[in-house]
Amino acid sequence: MLRAEEDNWRATLVEQKKAATSLNSTKDNGFPGTSQETASGLRGKSRGYTLVITEKPETAKRIAFALDRGNRPRKVYERGAPYYVAQQNEEIFVVPALGHLYTVAAEKSAKAAFPLLRFKWVPRYLAEKKAKQTRQWLETFTKLSGKASRFVDACDYDIEGSIIGYNILKYACKGKEKTAKRMKYSTLTDDELQKAYQSPMQHLDFALIEAGLARHEIDWLYGINLSRTLTAATKNYGKYKNLSIGRVQGPTLRFLATREEAIKNFVPIRYWQISAKIEIDGRVLEAEYENTRISDKTEAIHIKEACNAKNGVIQKIEERLTRLQPPVPFDLGTLQAEAYRLFKYTPKTTSEIAQHLYLDALISYPRTSNQKLPLTIDYRKVLQSLWNVADYRQLIDNLLTKPRLTPHEGRGQDFAHPAIYPTGRFPDRRLERQEINLCDLIVRRFMAVFADPALKRSTKAVIDVGSYHFHLTGEETVKEGWMRFYSPYVRPESISLPQMRELQSVNVRSIDVRAKSTEPPPRHDPRSLLRKMENAVIGTKATRAGIIETLYKRGYVKDQKMVLTDLGLELFYILEEHSPSIISPDLTREIENQMNSIRENCEKRGKMISENADKVKKIVQGLKDRENEIGERLTQAIRRGATKEETIGACPTCGEGTLFIPLPQNGIITRSGRNCRSCGWPTLRVQTKPKRFWTLCFNPQCSRKE
Repeated sequence: MLRAEEDNWRATLVEQKKAATSLNSTKDNGFPGTSQETASGLRGKSRGYTLVITEKPETAKRIAFALDRGNRPRKVYERGAPYYVAQQNEEIFVVPALGHLYTVAAEKSAKAAFPLLRFKWVPRYLAEKKAKQTRQWLETFTKLSGKASRFVDACDYDIEGSIIGYNILKYACKGKEKTAKRMKYSTLTDDELQKAYQSPMQHLDFALIEAGLARHEIDWLYGINLSRTLTAATKNYGKYKNLSIGRVQGPTLRFLATREEAIKNFVPIRYWQISAKIEIDGRVLEAEYENTRISDKTEAIHIKEACNAKNGVIQKIEERLTRLQPPVPFDLGTLQAEAYRLFKYTPKTTSEIAQHLYLDALISYPRTSNQKLPLTIDYRKVLQSLWNVADYRQLIDNLLTKPRLTPHEGRGQDFAHPAIYPTGRFPDRRLERQEINLCDLIVRRFMAVFADPALKRSTKAVIDVGSYHFHLTGEETVKEGWMRFYSPYVRPESISLPQMRELQSVNVRSIDVRAKSTEPPPRHDPRSLLRKMENAVIGTKATRAGIIETLYKRGYVKDQKMVLTDLGLELFYILEEHSPSIISPDLTREIENQMNSIRENCEKRGKMISENADKVKKIVQGLKDRENEIGERLTQAIRRGATKEETIGACPTCGEGTLFIPLPQNGIITRSGRNCRSCGWPTLRVQTKPKRFWTLCFNPQCSRKE
């Protein structure tokens, strides 16, 4: 979003705050309009209340304000865990979780055995050292559930949210999952939250929950056992490194390794291109020979000589008009891809920013695979609200003249949530630059899907030079249509040609022959890898970004153009040789189909778990049988990678020695990839604080150091 747009948003917000009655007065630790009490102050006076379970504190706050008839719910602390009490005809206790409060862990009696095939769901604080604070949150749910007469699951309506609510109701609230109601909403606006509370689903979606539980259990079975097996192999060989692999990570690694091998084994093919400089009405244009690749140099030179010193004649002019349909609404995958193209945000970063915007009620639920906008969304109301932003005003005026707003939709569908769209609300806080960019992108995409198609005119002139044909092409956008609404994120094409007529004689200035070579396939970047995973049905909309981040974190891949490290490539070779099923998309696709069958009540979760436990057992045994070999190969790859990371390059003085990164005395020292402007020696990047970097020339005699 441009600076002017940001100022408009803030100006609009100031005007709205003058008239608003909720979320406006700030007191008590920055929770607007909230009075605080301790839990002991509520005991004894709260009976028969409704207990609403939410996924995060921010969501609990939104729901409490929406449900309280005075927009002033009480904020209460139970042993440091906050929750809200809203008042209608009854008291409504809105209690947040901290994401997953339960996780899959090995049964204690099974710890001595390996592989770990017996597991159970336990509180996170028992399985993870960093999750100690979740204990008090669980105890809060247990304590408050004792006097509650009604239970409502208001966690996000997807697999993860459904599991979070189900586990809290089953374990912390002691069996209340069978009687609880379910709120379903796609935005955190007051209207939608009130409707979701007043008309809840009468029970939880148990088929969805079963599929979600199966996903977590399967991922645990593969991930914990295979990762421990590989890590143990390096540890036993003397070079410990925390390694990981899983049923989604494996095929993703395969995509990268296959591309890496294609680049490594690529053999360039030489070819020649011929072009002609054509002068028409004083303009000199470049026309391409009709055969864009000539494999024989002698043939190319012969064509050039045959065309030299000849004029050209325009034999044919072809024009074609093409309608360019508007883009489809964003699902999470296309939003992540577009944000990477425009802003270079990683998929995980985009997902996190979108989640913040959702929690601020600025956009709808982002973790969706839907590319459709249902009629239940009041398109006009959203646009009329966004009209208050000056930079959108003229565009929205244009849309609102339409007798009917019909979005151009894609094929993606999601039973839980619509495509991502702006709610029309304005922020209650100062947005960060990344949030502003993403919010503006979503708003402009929303407007564009309702706009008219764009119209593009393509022109091709066939020019005869002697007996050879050259093509002159141009493209021009004659009607911007939706492009005007999606600007500046798309730009109309404009390669205009001068006025021409058939049989017109033109001056051929020169004929050029250029030698070229075929290029290897490009390396994946996070955007293309995300698309590859989606097309292969690998992972889910909520997990793909995390898998890509894990590949970087484990040291399997580096750089924006994703380059497999020695460790990543060696791991792939090991798995390809000794456990090909774990890197095969077929295994993951089969498991996804099984989980869909569970979701449709066509397959039992227990049967699926048992079948995959047997597969894991065989894979682990196969790797353990070759543990020494695997440990040696991985260790050597780790050492090679460490040496490369520490190497700066050849010594500029002698040309024979090698420069290595020195041990840091203060801060973190890495290669910068650039040479000193003064002396030409390599430079280092020194990080002394989280956001403080400086460049150091490796040459101790560099004149800049004086």
